[in-house]
Amino acid sequence: MTEIKRIETKPRMSRIVIHQGSIYLCGQVAADASKDITEQTQTMLSKVDGLLIDAGSDREHLLSATIYIKDMKDFKAMNAVWDAWVPAGHAPARACVQASMARPELLVEISVVAAQK
Repeated sequence: MTEIKRIETKPRMSRIVIHQGSIYLCGQVAADASKDITEQTQTMLSKVDGLLIDAGSDREHLLSATIYIKDMKDFKAMNAVWDAWVPAGHAPARACVQASMARPELLVEISVVAAQK
């Protein structure tokens, strides 16, 4: 049987799930939802960095990312932060969709899959 490792598991979800060398992160949002799209994106990606390290990976091992954005008017500003964050030559497969958020002040959320180092 293949082992599935779950980290920081709660009744509804695990923050990290590792299976056969792939790392799945739960959705990440901004540390402070009162900030603008630029700061929300920066702190959201900083949280992704920390979880990837906890799981034995980093942003050079990203496989896929799904970004949920509250309003496409923020797409360009969000992408500016994203483009600076993703290492050159290591862009994952990515989708970005406009979506309603769990809390009205949230502007962006991300779900990431990465490979272990």
